[in-house]
Amino acid sequence: MFSKSRINEPGPSKADGEKPKAPEAPVTKPSMDFTPTAPKGKAVTSVLSSDLTVVGNLRTTGDIQVEGTVEGDIRAHLLTVGESATIRGEIVADDIVVNGRVIGRVRGLKVRLTATARVEGDIIHKTIAIESGAHFEGSVQRQEDPLASGRVTTATLPPMRNAAPEPAEKPAEV
Repeated sequence: MFSKSRINEPGPSKADGEKPKAPEAPVTKPSMDFTPTAPKGKAVTSVLSSDLTVVGNLRTTGDIQVEGTVEGDIRAHLLTVGESATIRGEIVADDIVVNGRVIGRVRGLKVRLTATARVEGDIIHKTIAIESGAHFEGSVQRQEDPLASGRVTTATLPPMRNAAPEPAEKPAEV
């Protein structure tokens, strides 16, 4: 923090007309920067406050705590949906804790719906915990790797047997 300067060291005396020399080693002042920083190796959680509305997708390798409104997809390591939060979109994370409202698909290794959770959409998980009082409308599916793309393609669907195409609906006559 501080460094030693040579001003007070004994040495040859100054001549009366000479100006004092600047110290050879720079003197450092204590930093006035109070920006919080995380210790090395530890992530800081990003918090979206309750008065914030985000329209668009969020993607991070860190942690997010949502207290406001997000209209878009979220991908994170740990996602915490606060009691006052509303998310309209797909959420994908290693760990998901839902205390608020989610309208859309939820995909996570560990998914936890607390008693105040309100989820409208499908949940794809490796492990799940649903507390008493949680409101959930949708389907629940366990997968070994729920973070893999959840898109269903015709290549991944089993072949249909004895299926005839449905006839097209005829318009009603007036």
